[in-house]
Amino acid sequence: MADTERTTVRTQVPSYQQEEWRAHADDLGMSQSEFVRSMVQAGRHGFDLDTESGEPGSDGATPGVDDLETRLLDVLDEEPRSWEEIVGSLTEDLEDRLETALQRLQREGRIQYNGRRGGYAVTGTDVD
Repeated sequence: MADTERTTVRTQVPSYQQEEWRAHADDLGMSQSEFVRSMVQAGRHGFDLDTESGEPGSDGATPGVDDLETRLLDVLDEEPRSWEEIVGSLTEDLEDRLETALQRLQREGRIQYNGRRGGYAVTGTDVD
């Protein structure tokens, strides 16, 4: 069985790089910890070849996949939280990602908000 105890890893990077990583993590709806962990794992797959198959190895983690347990641990790592605070922290992220996606799709002209119809609709359908 794998050791699942959490520990901290620290690294130093130039300020501009941290800002780039923070922005990319925000775009992906990830915490900085989750982003760095995912990127390191993704990078390691390119170097960790399975000697039998010649294919990149896998530890079972899928970089970029929304892992609720990881996100929960990140939220609780900041400070103890009540149920309501946990739900708020996790759903706030979803609401932010949803708003970003809606804005992008509207900018691209793929969806349109129609107040008369009571919500968003894919363009090209009857939205008037």
